[in-house]
Amino acid sequence: MSKIVVIGSSSMDLVVTAPKRPIAGETIIGESFKTIPGGKGANQAVASSRLGAEVIMIGCIGDDNYGEVILENLQKNNVNTKYVEPVTGEKSGTAHIILAEDDNSIIVVKGANDYVTPEYVEKALDVIKHADIVLIQQEIPEETVEYVANICNELNVSLLLNPAPARRLSQNIIDKASYITPNEHEASLLFEGLTKEEALRKYPNKLFITEGKNGVRYFNGQSEVLIPSYQVEVVDTTGAGDTFNAAFAVALSERKNIDDSIRFANRAASLSVTKFGAQGGMPLRTEVEGSMEA
Repeated sequence: MSKIVVIGSSSMDLVVTAPKRPIAGETIIGESFKTIPGGKGANQAVASSRLGAEVIMIGCIGDDNYGEVILENLQKNNVNTKYVEPVTGEKSGTAHIILAEDDNSIIVVKGANDYVTPEYVEKALDVIKHADIVLIQQEIPEETVEYVANICNELNVSLLLNPAPARRLSQNIIDKASYITPNEHEASLLFEGLTKEEALRKYPNKLFITEGKNGVRYFNGQSEVLIPSYQVEVVDTTGAGDTFNAAFAVALSERKNIDDSIRFANRAASLSVTKFGAQGGMPLRTEVEGSMEA
């Protein structure tokens, strides 16, 4: 069983479904409202665990009811929460999600996730040292991502950076991350001044640009490769990227080659969008493998 450490955010998702997105100043009638545990870090931890990895989560929650629910949900999904601690007097992070027109729009309020500092992560250095791969995202402070990139480089531990939400990365983080997985929008911001093709060629076998239903594109050192996705009936795209990143990390930690790792991740992500909620559709290992053989 591979060992994956996830360093990142956990939150409560407040999800509204509606027939369309309201424009500025407009009020519309929604169809439903649900609260569901989420956050990019917690999502990736849950997805990795369901796909068969031994997962340790490093993060912060508020000392509120949402925090209790988030922690309970991680534990229910067999995620080790030794390094998930409540922050006294702070609210848990929230994500405010609108599902409309076959896509999602999200506003994140970081709350306790801002307390996932380098000093906080330092307490878990021993588990990072023994990880097969570390997963990190950008709903936590920028200096923490920088710190983790440096630590993983020093310890010779693979680091998969999912650079979402989009913000600029230092060249140091880009150089020290083993794998970087932006979507097309994030890639255009991270590599401003470069075309997609130029960015891919500059970072062979490191930069993987996810293109939604079209698949994942990367440069293998000789040619540009597009690994196509799987076509399914979409219910909710929330969490598809998190499922992809988790599955990619699991496959890589099991020493699958890059193409097979992307296919495995694409299949997992495609299954995740067939059900409601970021974590609601995250598949089990048997579901992914069974559907790939079909």
